[in-house]
Amino acid sequence: MLSKRTRCWRAAAAVAAGALACLAFPAPSLWWFAYVALVPWMLLLRSAPTGRRAALEGWLGGAGFIVAVHHWLLPSLHVFLLLVAALLGLLWIPWALLVREFLGGVPDPGRATAALFLVPAAWLLAELARSWQGLGGPWGLLGASQWQVAPALRLASVGGVWLVSLLVVAVNCGLVLLIAVPGARVPAVAGMTGCAVLTGVVWLWVPRPEVSGTLRVAVVQPGLVADGPDSTDVRFAAGERLTRTLAGQPVDLVVWGESSVGADLAARPDLARRLASLSAEVGAPLLVNVDARRPPGPAATPVATAAALPDGGIYKSSVLVGPRGPTGDRYDKMRLVPFGEYVPARSLLGWATSVGKAAGEDRRRGEHPVLMGLPGRPGVRFGPLVCFESAFPDMSRRLTRDGAALLIAQSATSSFQHSWAPAQHASLAAVRAAENGRPVVHATLTGISEVHGPSGERIGPALATSARAAQVYDVPLARGTTFYVRFGDWPVGAALALLAAYCTLEGARSLGLRKPAPEPTTPPARTARG
Repeated sequence: MLSKRTRCWRAAAAVAAGALACLAFPAPSLWWFAYVALVPWMLLLRSAPTGRRAALEGWLGGAGFIVAVHHWLLPSLHVFLLLVAALLGLLWIPWALLVREFLGGVPDPGRATAALFLVPAAWLLAELARSWQGLGGPWGLLGASQWQVAPALRLASVGGVWLVSLLVVAVNCGLVLLIAVPGARVPAVAGMTGCAVLTGVVWLWVPRPEVSGTLRVAVVQPGLVADGPDSTDVRFAAGERLTRTLAGQPVDLVVWGESSVGADLAARPDLARRLASLSAEVGAPLLVNVDARRPPGPAATPVATAAALPDGGIYKSSVLVGPRGPTGDRYDKMRLVPFGEYVPARSLLGWATSVGKAAGEDRRRGEHPVLMGLPGRPGVRFGPLVCFESAFPDMSRRLTRDGAALLIAQSATSSFQHSWAPAQHASLAAVRAAENGRPVVHATLTGISEVHGPSGERIGPALATSARAAQVYDVPLARGTTFYVRFGDWPVGAALALLAAYCTLEGARSLGLRKPAPEPTTPPARTARG
C-alpha cells in the first residue's frame, strides 16, 4: 500500500513525464528527444503496484501530454482545455496497462519481445482514437515530431506518420528494457537494431519521388492586422499591395492565406473585380480564402458549385480567381476546428462560449474534396486544404489519389501568434509532402508560411511570424505513387490486428483458467456384505 505522500508524488510525476514529449515538437523541435521522452513515464508505469494505479498514471500522463502540446489554446479555451485533456487522457489507459503488464517486474525474453510490438501498437491505438475530428483531430502525433529528419520522412512515405510513431515508441520501449531489465538486453538490442535496419532499408531501397518539372508559386503573407471593425478590409488591402509587387515576375499561381477575404464574392462583386484585376496584373490566378456568410438561396454566381442552404450559413472556402473573375472552382472546408469553428453538442457544451473564445455560431461544412486546374498549365491540378485539415493524413492522401500534383494548405494562426502553434502547424506540411510524394504549400496570413518538396524537404525560405511579404517559390513537381498513397494506413491495421490477437489469446487463457476441474473418475467404493 502506497502512502498518501507517495501517491501524490507519483501522480505529479506522471503528469510531468507525460508532458515531456512536447519538447520534441516545434517550437523547441528537439526531434531527437522523442526517442527518449517516454522513458521516464514508462519507468513510472512499470513500477505501479497495481493495474489500477497504472491506469491512473496513464490517464494523468496522457492529460499532461495533451495540455503540454496544446498549451497555446489556454487563452482561447481557458479551463475547458483541462477538461478536454482529462477526457483525451483516458485514451492512454490501455497503453499504460500494457506497459505494466509487459515491462513490469522482471520480464523474461518472451515478454520483453512482445513488449516491443504490443506497447507501440497500444500507443498507436491512442493516437488513432484521438485523431477523430470530434476529439480534436490528429494534432501532435508523435511521428510528426520527426518532420525535419529525412530518414523518418522516408518512412512516412511507406507507412505514413503512423509508421514513424510506431518506431519512435519501440525505441523508447527498448531503452526502458536496457535500463530496468538487465536480463532482457538481448531482445532490447535486437528490437532497436531492427528499427535501425528497417529505416536503413527504406532509405536505400524505397524509390524517391521523380521530379517532373517545376511550378512557380507565390505566397502572400500580409502579416498581423489589429482587430477592429475594418480589420478584414485592411487585411485585404495589404494582400493587394503585396500581390502587386509580383507584377513582371513569371508566376503560375498566387496563394493567399485562410480568411484572407472577409466577404462572400457574390455579395461583394467589387471585391471580385479587384481580385480579377490583380490576377490580370500579375498574370496568374489567385487562390484566396473566403470566410463569410454565404447569401441565402440558390448560388447567384459561378463561384459556388452547389446551391446554398436556405438560410445561408458561414463557410470557409478556397476560391480560385482569374483575370475574368472567379473561375467557378470552390472548395468548402469539410473538417472544422472543434470549439474554434463549431461547438460539439452545442446544447450541452454551449457554455464554453462564456468561458473562452469558442465559436458563437457553427460554421457549415463542405461535402467533398475538390481538385482545381491551373489555366496555362494543362494537366496540373492542385488540391486545397484549409487550416488544420493539413493535420489529417487521409485528406491529403485522397487528393493525391484523385490526381493532385500539388497540395495547398491555407491557414491562419494569428490568434496564437506568439506561441508554438504557427511552427507546429507549418511542420505538418513536411510530413504530408513526404507521405504523398507531392509538394505542399503552407500559406498563412501571419506566418509561418513554408513550402516543402515531394520528399518533405524545405523549398526556399520560410516566412516568419514577423514577415510581411510576397515570396515566389520554384516548387518541384513529382510523378509516381508512394507506398503510403497506394496502401494507406496499413501500420494502423497491423497494430489493431496485433492487439486483437493479444486480447483473443488472453481471453482464451482466462476462460481456460476458469474452466472447472473434471470430477474424479475413480470407481465407487464397494461395501462388504456379511
